[in-house]
Amino acid sequence: MQRRNLITSAAAGTAGALAAPAVATAQTTFNWRMTSFYGPQAAFYSTGPGSARDLIDRIQRMSNNRIRIQFFGAGELIPAAEGFDAVSSGIVEMNYANAYFWTGKTFAAQYFTAVPFGLNFQGLNGWMYDGGGLDLWREVYDRFNLVPFLCGNTGVQMTGWFRRPIEKIEDLRGLKMRIPGLAGRVYQKFGVDVRLLPGGEIFPALERGVIDAAEFVGPFLDRQLGLQRVAKFYHTTGWHETATASELIINKAAWNRLPADLKAIVENAVAACNVISEAWCQKNNAEAMQDLVRNQGVTALPLPDAVIEALRAETAAVLAEAVARDPVTKRVHDSYMAYKAQFDSWSGYSEAIYHSKIRQG
Repeated sequence: MQRRNLITSAAAGTAGALAAPAVATAQTTFNWRMTSFYGPQAAFYSTGPGSARDLIDRIQRMSNNRIRIQFFGAGELIPAAEGFDAVSSGIVEMNYANAYFWTGKTFAAQYFTAVPFGLNFQGLNGWMYDGGGLDLWREVYDRFNLVPFLCGNTGVQMTGWFRRPIEKIEDLRGLKMRIPGLAGRVYQKFGVDVRLLPGGEIFPALERGVIDAAEFVGPFLDRQLGLQRVAKFYHTTGWHETATASELIINKAAWNRLPADLKAIVENAVAACNVISEAWCQKNNAEAMQDLVRNQGVTALPLPDAVIEALRAETAAVLAEAVARDPVTKRVHDSYMAYKAQFDSWSGYSEAIYHSKIRQG
């Protein structure tokens, strides 16, 4: 009898020991910090549907606060441009930005935000989720101890604001323009004096004549900066950013510590924000563009075809240089362009028909 009781007690003890980690895991709370490239109140990026704060709220509510995230806008904890390194080294667990800010780390990052003359929102999602893009992104970032996620999109952006319209490619020579990233490199080939300015400095620079032209995002966010008050020509051809993705990066070790259910919550929250943020932009840009043209004296017009073709040719040359220098970039480029060729063919049967025939009704 005594032996039977000992065996029963031992079995119960073993069962308890086996169950304890599962109970502890379910009750574990993760207290994380998220930094951002953007200011704490920046519309779309930090506040509003699909923004960084919305993402945090979704993760916390779905996890029943098992993941708690403190948000820091640019400059509140670290400078805006230091988020990549801060997450990589484990100083913070998360950062919200756009991958193309990190092309100095790896040029391949450009493809995970926007490529001039590249995929639109639908196409980029197709490549990311089902065409191998997200897997490549994670492979590229793995050596930096980062796990990246697609978490937002502005849709197509605008070429920008000009004091005088661009009528020929020669009109770009000598122009002082705020324009970041790969597009800036392309413009430089045509004699543009490229300036890199944060959003809050664009209006005063344009007003004082420090710059002659500026690109930011799209009608709604551009109107918030007041750019329409100092430049009345708005070139609409978003050649440089046909769909601009937002990025969430998580420290690899921190990510690996999450149980499977919390990982699933994060993955679903970022996917929701990716779609919701783009929908927010569509609604607000439609209203803002109508206001700019009807009420604020803005002339909205596409770039001339000849200018577009010159920019397209130079973009191809700049990308070819980057691909030739780096095998990692070549792998990403080849995947992106192969998917784009297939997507473009399909779009010729679907979206192109909608725009040329159905929409005009």
